Amino acid sequence: MGKERTIFICQKCGSQAPRWLGRCPDCGEWGSLVEERISQAPLSPVGLGSIGGKPAKPLSITEIETTGEDRMKTQMNEFDRVLGGGFVPGSIVLVGGDPGIGKSTLILQSLDRLARGGFPILYVTGEESLRQVKMRAERLGAGSAGLHILAETCLERIIEAGEKMNPKVIAVDSIQTVFSESLTSAPGSLSQVREVAGRLMYFSKASGITSLIVGHVTKEGAIAGPKALEHIVDAVLYFEGDRGHAYRILRSVKNRFGSVSEIGVFEMREDGLQEIVNPSELFLSERPKGSSGSVVVSSVEGSRPLLVELQALVCPTAFGLPRRTSIGVDYNRVSLLVAVLEKKVGLHLSDKDIFVNVAGGISIDEPAVDLGVISAVASSSMDKPIDPHTIIIGEVGLGGEVRAVRFAETRAKEGARLGFTRCLLPEGNRKKMKPMEGMEIAGVATISNALELIF
Repeated sequence: MGKERTIFICQKCGSQAPRWLGRCPDCGEWGSLVEERISQAPLSPVGLGSIGGKPAKPLSITEIETTGEDRMKTQMNEFDRVLGGGFVPGSIVLVGGDPGIGKSTLILQSLDRLARGGFPILYVTGEESLRQVKMRAERLGAGSAGLHILAETCLERIIEAGEKMNPKVIAVDSIQTVFSESLTSAPGSLSQVREVAGRLMYFSKASGITSLIVGHVTKEGAIAGPKALEHIVDAVLYFEGDRGHAYRILRSVKNRFGSVSEIGVFEMREDGLQEIVNPSELFLSERPKGSSGSVVVSSVEGSRPLLVELQALVCPTAFGLPRRTSIGVDYNRVSLLVAVLEKKVGLHLSDKDIFVNVAGGISIDEPAVDLGVISAVASSSMDKPIDPHTIIIGEVGLGGEVRAVRFAETRAKEGARLGFTRCLLPEGNRKKMKPMEGMEIAGVATISNALELIF
């Protein structure tokens, strides 16, 4: 046993300090340094070797053999889409999200479907008892005999159980509750989280067992969670959603075996999560008819085009400083577009409160909806409704020009499939597009041209 010493570790960036400080000297976060005890164990002359457990030696890249891995499909098409086609054997996947958003429900449902397909599954719970997991499984209809539950928080015992059972997938819910006996720090600390994730990674690569890790993210981000693990795992999935809405979005932000920025859409019901096969129809189902400030924009998430309703409300301010509020779109981007609209079109908005919202609780983070934001704000300001059969696409520059966007044809086809008859898009995209049956394609070069065609 080595000599123990006490250090203070920042739970945001991992910086270490010999004494407590109110503010981290590296990342500048206040109150993030937590006391941890570590032991200085003697260095071992034996290295870790290769991940497979054999001594590593360099090989020419032409000598390395590659074989296609058979993915394990969960039979939840939205989940498999985000994973890139299913779980890859030996991979380690991290699912993060706010507490209570539905991470455990998603994991339990997907693992039950894997178990029904003949794969032995081990679900490790560190937050709930076996009876609590059983009660949730009964509510979700997850009762496959191939799904095994283990209530354990010690990493060494979890790995021992995995070696004896040899399942196809091990799920740990959640990593903040698991600790390693080799460290004296408390469970959930940055050192414990990194140690547990690292040990699980070596175990998965050596045994070919897929590891599925659940991580919590608080509003302040004080607890060490997915941000500390993104460089260790093979895939990082974020489960997003607003508690005021029933819709949940599973988003891929890192995937070594598939595309990033892919999304899966679910609806939270009493009997668990249900897949949304056609999210565009769902997001537009309650769109008001003949209302000013409402416009349909097309956003591409990964390889999937989504049509969503973007709403704007412009009204006189009751105070000296007008308000700018945005939900679902970037606030700074909205402020920039309002300034461009006022400067290049001459629309007086300096004494108006402006509110922008994406209906359905979804968040859009791409410049292709810029022209939609400007159109919705202008529509509400002039109190003139936009043709309900029109979709608007385009990025707007500071000079008022409308710039080309990617996947313009894919966006227009999604609109035509849902019955839209007119599409406004950048002139640069229109020149490269072929005529589309049932869809009028109109190209615009500036926001002034766009507003002339819209109104």
